[in-house]
Amino acid sequence: MTNSSVSAVPRWRPPLDPDALRTVLEKVRAWEPFDGGALLDDVAVVLDNVMPAEEYVEELAQRLRGHLMRLVDIAVAAEAEEDKATARLIERARNVRSENMPGDHRQAVGHLRRMGWTVNELLERLVATKCLKEAA
Repeated sequence: MTNSSVSAVPRWRPPLDPDALRTVLEKVRAWEPFDGGALLDDVAVVLDNVMPAEEYVEELAQRLRGHLMRLVDIAVAAEAEEDKATARLIERARNVRSENMPGDHRQAVGHLRRMGWTVNELLERLVATKCLKEAA
């Protein structure tokens, strides 16, 4: 590799401040790789014709919120929100993610399904705009 092909991005240097270094270490330890298979599995569960059992609703909601957050982070990092369709999906993802889970089981499943559709549509858009490879 020649010097002309080396990127102009400066090499990362760890912070010298112990508190800042501790923060970086905590973030590295908490990092989980993107798992497109798990995302698709969760979407399939909530969009299936069979309603998820009431005892799994909150767990599924948490996982879908995590998928939404991760996809929005990927879109923002890739500057995909410059695309109008992606920007609309990001806004929808943020809105549905922040809504409270209804107490009624049928309404809660409806909410899960809205989150599932949003996850699926945002994933498809990020693949279409080449921000992500296909999930599975």
